[in-house]
Amino acid sequence: MPRYFSDELLRRLRNDIPVAQVLEQLDWPHKQRDGRFVFLCPACREYLTATNPRTNLGRSFACERTFNPIDLVMLIEDVDFVTAVQTLQPHLPPTTSS
Repeated sequence: MPRYFSDELLRRLRNDIPVAQVLEQLDWPHKQRDGRFVFLCPACREYLTATNPRTNLGRSFACERTFNPIDLVMLIEDVDFVTAVQTLQPHLPPTTSS
């Protein structure tokens, strides 16, 4: 198992797999509230959260933490960085060639 991942792969994992999709695939508690996608914070267990599709980050306003897809897999699945990356890789959308 590789323990080194290219910057490009890590960038794609953080940016190309929507946070909402990760939470849905992990079957983590989430819902629509007032037209916004919110989720149960895996760190503090509060629903005072939001996602920003533009930056592809989830934010907990209760514990003031920000999460990208890799962070979420690590916390929710209680796995290390390498395992989180390997978990997300199959969910990457195909790259488009120019």
